[in-house]
Amino acid sequence: MNKAQELHDLGQSLWLDNITREILDNGTLRRYIDEFAITGLTSNPTIFDEAIGNSAAYDEDIRDKAKKGKSGEALFLELALADLRRAADLFRPVFDATDGVDGWVSMEVSPLLANDTAGSIDAAARIHAQGERPNLYVKIPGTPEGVPAIEESI
Repeated sequence: MNKAQELHDLGQSLWLDNITREILDNGTLRRYIDEFAITGLTSNPTIFDEAIGNSAAYDEDIRDKAKKGKSGEALFLELALADLRRAADLFRPVFDATDGVDGWVSMEVSPLLANDTAGSIDAAARIHAQGERPNLYVKIPGTPEGVPAIEESI
């Protein structure tokens, strides 16, 4: 038994703080779940910015979406949610087996909304709806304006 599995067996949930299309395409995320007892994944705009900017894996998708008029935040969100849906599907058996204790995948609202209660509420609802997965949750910054957005979104 590896150390990660030992931690899991002691009740520790291990989450991956990263996502790239490559780890989805080449089976690395599946292997992390199976071999290292990874039980969740967190992401944020910075993680996706690095993933998209440092990889050719997104280029064709970007070109296709740009031809359809997508740009800026809308394009970014579509790319991110496509990857997060795939990750959520991989974690779904964990989510189901633990009755929702583990198996979560997360996406954060834009940091530009950290001081915008209404904007954070709207963005969280939109991301959750477009995510289309019960084990995808949306993070909202814990700023003075974010706290009411969190309360409203729950």
